[in-house]
Amino acid sequence: MADKKTILTYAGLKALEEELENLKVVKRKEVAAKIKEAREQGDLSENAEYDAAKDEQRDIEARIEEIEKILKNAEVVVEDEVDFDKINIGCSVLVYDKEFDEEIQFKIVGSTEANSLQGKISNESPVGQALLGKKVGDEIQVETQAGVMEYKVLKIERAN
Repeated sequence: MADKKTILTYAGLKALEEELENLKVVKRKEVAAKIKEAREQGDLSENAEYDAAKDEQRDIEARIEEIEKILKNAEVVVEDEVDFDKINIGCSVLVYDKEFDEEIQFKIVGSTEANSLQGKISNESPVGQALLGKKVGDEIQVETQAGVMEYKVLKIERAN
């Protein structure tokens, strides 16, 4: 089975590339030094530092493998080519939340970059899916875990 394409913005691609470089160049050396130091303490069977360092090494290698797989299957959204007449991945969207009588800013990104605390929502999330393709003035209702949310699209612009 072919791996699923991962949709990334250019900023998301750069962030993953930087993380991968840091893991390979910095973190690998750090954990190798920890393992070496723990080995020098003698008996490894009861050496908590050694076990912790090996766990950290395993986590780093797993994350490197995960990032490499994401990058191998990445499809980068060229934000300069995004049509801002309708909502697309790479857009920043200002919506009016009818229930809470407030404006909310969302950036529509691929699932790998999603971070609700930063206002980045996935194109695969219920709200993200409902917003895709909508235009300024459109209203949507979307079923979420918190209930039915109602939004009106106020503004679509290039995400920073």
